[in-house]
Amino acid sequence: MIRRKKLTFHNRKGEPLAGLLEQPAGKTRAFALFAHCFTCPRDILAATRISHALATRGFGVLRFDFTGFGDSEGDLAEITFSQHIRDIVSAADYLRENFAAPALLVGHSLGGTAVLSAAREIPEAAAVAAIAAPANTESIARLFEEGFPGADAEVMRLAALAKQRIGDGRRFLADISGDRIREDIRALGKALLMLHSPLDTVVGLHHAREIFEAALHPKSFVSLDGADHLLTKREDSEYAGQIIAAWAGKYVRPPDAEPADREEPEIGEVLVTEIDGRFSQEIRTHRHSLLADEPLDYGGADIGPSPYELLLASLGACTAMTIRMYANHKKLPIEKVSVRLDHEKVDAKECPDCKTKEGKVDRITREIHVEGDLTPEQRKRVATIANRCPVHRTLQGEIADRVRVVENK
Repeated sequence: MIRRKKLTFHNRKGEPLAGLLEQPAGKTRAFALFAHCFTCPRDILAATRISHALATRGFGVLRFDFTGFGDSEGDLAEITFSQHIRDIVSAADYLRENFAAPALLVGHSLGGTAVLSAAREIPEAAAVAAIAAPANTESIARLFEEGFPGADAEVMRLAALAKQRIGDGRRFLADISGDRIREDIRALGKALLMLHSPLDTVVGLHHAREIFEAALHPKSFVSLDGADHLLTKREDSEYAGQIIAAWAGKYVRPPDAEPADREEPEIGEVLVTEIDGRFSQEIRTHRHSLLADEPLDYGGADIGPSPYELLLASLGACTAMTIRMYANHKKLPIEKVSVRLDHEKVDAKECPDCKTKEGKVDRITREIHVEGDLTPEQRKRVATIANRCPVHRTLQGEIADRVRVVENK
């Protein structure tokens, strides 16, 4: 569940800007600032979906309407690209004063270029993610003059709106140069993630290359294969949000987080730590982390799977892996394996094969879907192999579950 709060803060001229802050129902691990595409509203689909993806992974995300646009006040006749940069810094100031300074900056399209320039004035930001960002303002000016070849209807609509509001774009871009942007990128001093589609007809892929080459390490690039400039398809924008959240986890740490050199679980170990004083848990293995929780109806914040869902996930993953291993070894024509699992407590009388004859027993049902041209005999064999899954054998066998309470020193 995501908490949403409309808010107002002020730019450096004292004009009110309209914002929306989204936070996870549980503990907020860190704050992020999102700058959307040029002339876009703060609730454009890509911004909404990316912010939601970040919030479900523990980030508090502030997105807002730039000065003179959407629900924010300001004179459009005076708006410049530098004003956009100052608005981002003002938004960071608001978060710093009322919550915590943003540790992650995210920008889409020209908003991506703006966060690259604003980042130098937000020292607490550890990471910057730029999506389909132009490398220079000269290219944007040419687009205003020559149009947007190959762009979809939504881009054309926004372009027409931009021309209607600010003219040919020369005044808007006049106070900043490509050299200034390159200098800002070179002096970024933060981890950088570039996300760009090879099919972007509005801001070509060469822009991502220019930014990537100008930036110093650490820097990463992710190709948004098949996406358009505005990430209008749900799967594209949600994928971008998931990638940003996972990548940022390496660089962004909560203010009260343990030191970076904390002891990590060994291979084969799992460390579970509560994060909100309720049911939300952080789960860490040697190389991975995830969240667990209880549903809202059970008093949780629903920021992760429940313990029983994780148990089913473990059994399902093990089942699919075991079948895949067998299929590869026997060269079976299996294209894809998926497993749907269900857990319930049933009366022992409903399980004649169970040793327990009274009370309740746990029943797990695995429904295995195998795509491929298999004979009936091969499908029967797959069902047998599924029960050779090590997790299945563990659940069926005797378990010595030892518990000890350790006092922290």
